[in-house]
Amino acid sequence: QVQLVESGGRLVQAGGSLRLSCVLSGDTFSNHAMAWFRQAPGDEREFAAAISWSGGSTYYADSVKGRFTISRDNAKNTVYLDMNNLKVEDTAVYYCASNFGVPSGGYYDWNEYDYYGQGTQVTVSS
Repeated sequence: QVQLVESGGRLVQAGGSLRLSCVLSGDTFSNHAMAWFRQAPGDEREFAAAISWSGGSTYYADSVKGRFTISRDNAKNTVYLDMNNLKVEDTAVYYCASNFGVPSGGYYDWNEYDYYGQGTQVTVSS
């Protein structure tokens, strides 16, 4: 059974940086496309970033483009989200998601993924 476990969320000041990690177990990591979504209190869940199973393609929401970088280490079964120049509006629970192969409906839709983590809280203070 595939499991995703996120880590790295914490309280950080605006302008700071943070790295989130998500480890996949129970399957061959390199077969999975990976993504990060986030949900702020009172808001709908939104796409943040995604990476193809090979790592050759990456996708970003406009709100994080140029500040966040998604990457993967297939030897460590881990996907990362490096977040720089954090803003108060980046405060959210960040969720990791995986899809075996290529999401048929595209990388941006939560429902296209097969597995989900429990989330890690990121809080950005002003």
